[in-house]
Amino acid sequence: MAQYQNIFTRVQVRGPLYAGVPMDRPGPFERQTPLRFNYWLGKFGDAQIGPIYLGWLGLASLMFGFAAIEIIGLNMLASVHWSPQAFVREFFWLQLAPPLEKHGLDFFPPLKEGGWYRLAGFFLTISILLWWVRMYRRARALGLGTHVAWAFASAIFLYLVLGFFRPLAMGNWAEGVPFGIFPHLDWTQNFSLRYGNLFYNPFHGLSIAFLYGSALLFAMHAGTILAVSRYGGDREIEQIVDRGTATERAALFWRWTMGFNATMESIHRWAWWFAVLTTLTGGIGIMLTGTVVDNWQEWAGRHGYGTQTITQQVARTAPGSTAPGGSSGAAGPQSGNTAGGAGGGASPPAAGPTQTAQNTAAGEQVFGKCRTCHEVGPNAKAKIGPPLTGVVGRPVASVEGFAYSETLKKKAAEIGSWDKDKLQQWLTDPSKYAGGQVKMMFKLANPEERKAVVDYLETQK
Repeated sequence: MAQYQNIFTRVQVRGPLYAGVPMDRPGPFERQTPLRFNYWLGKFGDAQIGPIYLGWLGLASLMFGFAAIEIIGLNMLASVHWSPQAFVREFFWLQLAPPLEKHGLDFFPPLKEGGWYRLAGFFLTISILLWWVRMYRRARALGLGTHVAWAFASAIFLYLVLGFFRPLAMGNWAEGVPFGIFPHLDWTQNFSLRYGNLFYNPFHGLSIAFLYGSALLFAMHAGTILAVSRYGGDREIEQIVDRGTATERAALFWRWTMGFNATMESIHRWAWWFAVLTTLTGGIGIMLTGTVVDNWQEWAGRHGYGTQTITQQVARTAPGSTAPGGSSGAAGPQSGNTAGGAGGGASPPAAGPTQTAQNTAAGEQVFGKCRTCHEVGPNAKAKIGPPLTGVVGRPVASVEGFAYSETLKKKAAEIGSWDKDKLQQWLTDPSKYAGGQVKMMFKLANPEERKAVVDYLETQK
C-alpha cells in the first residue's frame, strides 16, 4: 500500500461514466447532459462532470438571478459614465445604493432614488428562494435527507434580515445593505459604529464563536481523514459499516490528544449545527440592532456584559475619584452652604482642573470610536470623514476637497457653523439632524459621551 501525505488526490480512480441512480418517479426531463472527465477537477474531487439537472425551477432561478445581476451591473456601469475601463478600475468601490431615507417604506420609489435597488433585490430574492425549493425537491426526489436545504435556509434567513425584515421593522428601506463589495464592507463597519459596537451584541458573539468553531471542526475533520487516507479512511461510509484500521487509528489519535473522539457520523452533525447557527444567531443579532437596542455598549454596561461606558471607566480611574456612592478624602461628607441656615440648596461647585482633565481624557477615549473615519491634530487629513481639527466654530460642510453628501451640503446654510450644541445633536442621529441620508451612519447614544467628545474636540484647534 502506498505511503504518502495526501494533500491533493494522488490517484484519480476512473470508472465508466455514470449518469446516476434511477429515479422512482422520473421528472419531465431526461438525463441527456453529455458526461465527461476533467483532469484538473479530479485533483480536488470527482473528475466526472455531469449530469446537470436544472428543471423549471432551476431555469426560473437562473433567469431571475441574471435579471438582478444585470440591473446591479448596468447601474454600476452608468455610475462611471458607461466607461468599461473605469468600471474595471473602480469595480470594488461601485455600488447600487438603497432607496433614499425620504421614501420610507414606499413600495417602489423612483428608479434613480432606490427603485433599481428594490427591483434588483426583488429579482435576487426570488432567484434565491426558487433555488432553495429546487434543492429541497432534488433531495426528496433522490430519497436524501434535506439537511443541505435547511442549512441553506439559515443563510437565506440572514440575507432576508439584512435586506427585508430589519428595514421593514425600522420603517425605512434605506436601512438595507448596498449591493457592492467595499460599500458592503463600509456599511458593516458603519453599522457597528452606529449602534455602539457589535462586539457587545451577544448574538454577534455567538455567531463569531460558531463561525470559528465551524472552521475548527472542518480543519480537525479534514485533517483526520487526510491523515488516515493511506488506510482507506476517505471511504467514510464503508468505515462506518466495517470498522477498520483507518477509523480505529483516527479514534485512538483523538482519545490520546483530547480524551474524546467524535464518531464518523457525529462529526458531521456537529459541523452542520455549527454552520447553521453561525448565520442564524448572526441574523437574530442584526434583527435586534436598532429595533430593540440602539447602543450595544450601553446595553452591555447596564446588563453586566463585561463593560462600562468610557466616561464611567475614566471617572473610576482618575486621580481622586471614588466608586459610585463613596466619598473622597478623610473629612467625610461635605456639608452644603445654606442661605441663613434655611432650606436653600447648595450651588454645584465649579469644575476644577481635575474635573476638566477627566472630561478631556474621557472625550479623547470616546473619540477612539471616531478614529476609523476622522483625524484630529495639526496634520489631520480626510479619511472616510473630514478632519475634525477646529470643527467647533467651523462652517458646516466647508472642508475643501471633501465630498460631503448632497443632504448635508443643502442643509449647511441653515445650520451655519458648528457649535457644541449642534455637534451634540448631530451625534445623536446625523441623518435625522440633517433631514435626509448622510454618509455618517454612526450614532452616539450616551449623552455623557456626546458631551465628553465635543468638549475634547473643542480643545483641538
